[in-house]
Amino acid sequence: MFKRIGLFLGVNLLIIVTISIIANILGVRYYITSQGIDFNSLLVLSALIGFTGAFISLALSRIMAKWIMKVRVINPNDPNLQYHERLLVDQVHQLSRKAGLTVMPEVGIYDSPEVNAFATGPTKNRSLVAVSRGLLERMDEEAVIGVLAHEVAHISNGDMVTMTLVQGIINTFVVFLSRTLAYVVSRFVKEDLAPIVNFIAIIVFDILFSILGSIAVMAYSRHREFHADAEGAYLAGKDRMIHALQSLQKTVQLVDTSQKSLSTLKINGKRGLAGLFSSHPDLNERIRRLQSGR
Repeated sequence: MFKRIGLFLGVNLLIIVTISIIANILGVRYYITSQGIDFNSLLVLSALIGFTGAFISLALSRIMAKWIMKVRVINPNDPNLQYHERLLVDQVHQLSRKAGLTVMPEVGIYDSPEVNAFATGPTKNRSLVAVSRGLLERMDEEAVIGVLAHEVAHISNGDMVTMTLVQGIINTFVVFLSRTLAYVVSRFVKEDLAPIVNFIAIIVFDILFSILGSIAVMAYSRHREFHADAEGAYLAGKDRMIHALQSLQKTVQLVDTSQKSLSTLKINGKRGLAGLFSSHPDLNERIRRLQSGR
């Protein structure tokens, strides 16, 4: 499942690679001089490409989430809403008002047996909270409120915007390092082959360094999850938040694996080496921190 962070990272990588290809086709290599690389010019170019990619990803986050996850947005003014749909919208709106949001998030449901939820959107005023049908069917009302509080906390904390700034910085380093190393590699081939080698090396290094950079982005994401838990405990009550996480533990095996590329948006986290690429910490640690008041 592609949720908040996975979708953002995937779109970001696609945009960075696309911009790199277009820039190379257009011959945007003014940072290369007769004396070698002008690092000041390269740094400016890297920041421009890096932050452009991050902010375009942010702008598309809600639209892409709806499309990929096939989220059905609930119209709160529809007189024919089912009881569980009306209750879901009312719960999100109530939590949002308590969190100080002046514009209510869109609320949606996506068809999946997994027990999950996510929040995304470019700003607090253009946000989306979506839950799986599996979550509504398998969790009691108290647990659902805890999960919704956690997602609303992501919106009120502005986590997608701060994540964008972090990604922009990572992108800047990715672009800077990839072009520096691509230039070095191109010096080892014949002069007539250098432009082609430089072009290919830039794309390869962009992808490689983006994957490595995602480790830092995921680490920051896990850090923000603890803050969202704490804020969620304030919005819904500590007992509800803990109950929600404990309920997730019991359903952690109910995961929709049909879209593996979207797995980083899941509520649960992983341990070991795979944990480096997980956007969420281990559930046991999240529960322990809430219980200890950290």
